[in-house]
Amino acid sequence: MSNDRTITFSLGDEREQEIRRIMQIVYDALKEKGYSPINQIVGYILSEDPTYITTLNNARSLIRKIDRDTLLQTLVKYYLTN
Repeated sequence: MSNDRTITFSLGDEREQEIRRIMQIVYDALKEKGYSPINQIVGYILSEDPTYITTLNNARSLIRKIDRDTLLQTLVKYYLTN
């Protein structure tokens, strides 16, 4: 008997999960350093200047792995769909 089920998955979902994980690390690191995480992340997004993000817990390096356009698209999608 053949199995005609089709299994689907989206790499987009995995990428969004990775972005969420990175952003949580960045947020927590900024908070731990005493910064306003939202203000710092917005500053980074607007300017793409990595000095807005602390090096604590490798946060600066991690956030730079995310393309700024992808980050903005993910944030807008999350905001509008939740």
